Amino acid sequence: MGDVGLLLVGAVLFVNGLASLGVVRGRSVVPLNFLVGGAQVLLPVLVLVQGSSDPAVVQGAWPSLLFGFTYLWYGLIVQRDLETEGFGWYSLFVAGIAALHAVQAVGTDPVFAVIWATWSSMWLLFFVLLGLGRTQVGSLDLGRFTGWYLVLLGIPTCTVPALLLLEGRWTTGPTAGWAALAALGAAAVASAALARRPAAGREVESPQPDVAHGTAHGTAPDTAPDSTQDTATWTAPEARQPVTSAV
Repeated sequence: MGDVGLLLVGAVLFVNGLASLGVVRGRSVVPLNFLVGGAQVLLPVLVLVQGSSDPAVVQGAWPSLLFGFTYLWYGLIVQRDLETEGFGWYSLFVAGIAALHAVQAVGTDPVFAVIWATWSSMWLLFFVLLGLGRTQVGSLDLGRFTGWYLVLLGIPTCTVPALLLLEGRWTTGPTAGWAALAALGAAAVASAALARRPAAGREVESPQPDVAHGTAHGTAPDTAPDSTQDTATWTAPEARQPVTSAV
């Protein structure tokens, strides 16, 4: 189930990135977040109940619980227009867990070490945006940077690895690890460049955290004045144990 779940998570990250850029409305991504989040909570619980005495099963299942909860929580934030600070600080905790997994995977699976590091950086962005309420770093719009970061890296760090793993074509060589690291750097540079470009075309304003009230709102375009406000839809990817995973 873990590899199949990664396919869905790639879609979540891509669509949520589009929502944060204003290409799609925030509330339109709620069903997908609930679907993936629910699956990532329910299925690991069933696995743990059936094989809780096996340390490998526990190690492979609990990260999916951690991240599945973030999907459900963020879906509620978008749907109910909830305050975001708690989720932002929780994202800092998740970023730390992902960073730990990245370090642990370096010696056995350098590609997944880079993937874990990418997820950690995504959650760190969620913390800065939604926990601290920081929307700018110099001239860089962090909301748009995060949106492009999800769009450019969501599918490569989730869907592509899932397809390779399902087809038995995954590689753990150091060359592949360096290539993955170079791709991460290139995507980060591209995200920064795209974030600095002015938004073009018919677009919902990129949602930004309201520091005073702890919520994140977006303004609907002029062609739909009666639309409800959207809430920012940055979300976190599914966890996958690089070596052994029962999820």
